Amino acid sequence: MTQIAKKNEDSLRGFLYALAAYILWGFLPLYMKALAHVPPQEVIAHRVLWSLPIAALVLFYQGRTADLRLAFRTPSTLLMGAVTATLISVNWGFYVWAIGAGHTLDAALGYYINPLFSILLGAFLLQERIAPLQKIAIVLAALAVVILTVDLGRLPIVAIALTFSWGFYAYFKKQLPIGPNQGFTLEVLLLTPLALGYMLYLYLTQGGHFLMGNTTDTILLFGCGIVTAVPLMFYANGAKGLRLSTIGVLQYLTPTMILLTAVFIFNEPFGPARMIAFPMIWAALALYTLSMFRDRARKPAK
Repeated sequence: MTQIAKKNEDSLRGFLYALAAYILWGFLPLYMKALAHVPPQEVIAHRVLWSLPIAALVLFYQGRTADLRLAFRTPSTLLMGAVTATLISVNWGFYVWAIGAGHTLDAALGYYINPLFSILLGAFLLQERIAPLQKIAIVLAALAVVILTVDLGRLPIVAIALTFSWGFYAYFKKQLPIGPNQGFTLEVLLLTPLALGYMLYLYLTQGGHFLMGNTTDTILLFGCGIVTAVPLMFYANGAKGLRLSTIGVLQYLTPTMILLTAVFIFNEPFGPARMIAFPMIWAALALYTLSMFRDRARKPAK
């Protein structure tokens, strides 16, 4: 009984890992803005390629390479890995493009909406019950998207693309029958041939930015592996030592940091429509959080 209770409690180690992950993700726009002149597909190729040695080293250290070998011999696992690899690359693509093109606020919006989208996924795909407060939260978020759509004259594509790609990535990631670190390594391994092929094409056509004379570009592109793999692995290890409710609250830290960066550092306009829509999203998230804690309080202690 004691062991079960410990699994459902927050640990300091888990909190520090998760906090570090969300803070690093919050600072990521500053890094990606420095690469705004580099095409998103080239940045993604380097994120994949230089993440691989870091992920592989972690697996060797943990002694979990056998899980990866088994995954490559299991077609269903390999197929699911291909799905999650595709979704995370799409997410990275929209994110990198958004930062470089001056749509950082849309990226923040996408990650604010994501928890509410996950509720909908749970309801439609897993037949999970939606609490009354969560229904109100979803309606508020939907109205906020409508306001932004009317103001822009089109759907906020970046925000919706980030929401959908990350939401489905998280859903399918749960279907992978291997640990999070093994799953991430599998994803980058599957993406590596494409990344290498594209980098070879850039090298042959002299259209790339890596090792092309600009030392800053080369260092930043090489560092893409660190800024990609480290937060993901911090998060994977932190989530194991935290309650779901704690993770649910901490996840708001990243889009808040992205929002502040967009407004106060990148000087993106925060017009009247956003002044209405973002508070509606924050109110929706407050209701979501309240519902999450209320549901937890009603569950009997184990």
